[in-house]
Amino acid sequence: MKNVLRLAIVDPTEASREALKASLLGLEYVWLEADCSRYEFFADVVAQTQPDIGIVALDANPEQALGLVSKMGETSPDCSILVVSSSVEGSLVLQAMRAGAKEFLTHPVRLDELDAALDRISNVRSGRGSSKSQSSSVIAVGGATGGVGSTSVAVNLGCCIAREEGLTPVLVDLDLCLGDADVLLDAIPDYTLADVTQNIARLDFTLLKRSLTRHASGLFLLPRPVQLEDARQIEPDDLQRVVGLLKATFTHVIIDLSKSYSRLDQTAMQASDEVLLVTQLDLPCLRNIVRLMISFGEMEGVLDKTKVIVNRLGLESGQISLKKAQDTIGREIMGKIPNDYRVMVESRNNGVPIIEQAPKAKITQAMVQLTESLVGLKREDGFSSDPSASSLGRLLSFWSGSGKSSRAEQAE
Repeated sequence: MKNVLRLAIVDPTEASREALKASLLGLEYVWLEADCSRYEFFADVVAQTQPDIGIVALDANPEQALGLVSKMGETSPDCSILVVSSSVEGSLVLQAMRAGAKEFLTHPVRLDELDAALDRISNVRSGRGSSKSQSSSVIAVGGATGGVGSTSVAVNLGCCIAREEGLTPVLVDLDLCLGDADVLLDAIPDYTLADVTQNIARLDFTLLKRSLTRHASGLFLLPRPVQLEDARQIEPDDLQRVVGLLKATFTHVIIDLSKSYSRLDQTAMQASDEVLLVTQLDLPCLRNIVRLMISFGEMEGVLDKTKVIVNRLGLESGQISLKKAQDTIGREIMGKIPNDYRVMVESRNNGVPIIEQAPKAKITQAMVQLTESLVGLKREDGFSSDPSASSLGRLLSFWSGSGKSSRAEQAE
């Protein structure tokens, strides 16, 4: 998925303005920040919304429109200008370029030409170090089977990210039938994923913000539908569009997958930058991981970005060792979260994340370290980034050490 671009358009002619908006909706990486019907107001609209690209239709009044393009080069230099006109006169094209336009498209706009023009502008912006249109990170979280704690990982990962200055995470609950991310956050949402997808054609920044539930931690939530029949109305294209719009607003989009790995789940994984596969150290889970990895290998790009997270490490003496688990699945284990039944039950029952429920617990430290590794943070507080420097590190060394644990030897 391309980096999301924020756009604003101005066209006094309603028919051509609506046609242009319809074309923009055909591009999943575009966020329509604002549309305006008056040239004289557009500079103020751009100053307030600060889009990456402004699209100016010239036909209603070419002289006034070109004056606007020139003015915006002074008032909003970070906004790249694309102009649209039904005229192909060389003099008009030259005037537009001299006024500061980066691209010139003819009306009616063809989708492939619009896509190519936006791509060129995006490349130029990236080359000059513009940070406004940079891509956010999408992280999909799934489980090797039901009940391994993938939703808990997704929720607590989001809350850990939310406490970091400058990071804004949102969690999408994609378990459309039995999702319970709202329960873990003790939230009663007004709107759901179904509401957003049903209004995708007119979705804008304000409507999207109103559709999300904000937790006290700073994590935003887009929960699963309330009615089962609403879940059937959500299509992969709708989800892809929603993810694209969320990327325009949040630094991190976390998607809690269902256990069915449906078409929607596969769409989410393909749109993600990283896929976290949560497991426990038992035979059914490891067997499922092998099966899932085979299937992921048939999805373009999914297997390479999949990372295994072991949850409830130390749950019981009969667990398979980490070494044997890694040999079985054929790849390293990225994260290890120790078992702490008391903290997790209290956290779920109280509807608060573990970072609030038990900030010094080993399970919380493990979740913070997982967050650090995913978002590239280096901590300067009580949570060490080096597992070997903490009691958690000693715990993990105990379980992963070759031949150092009698339990591990028995499991092998």
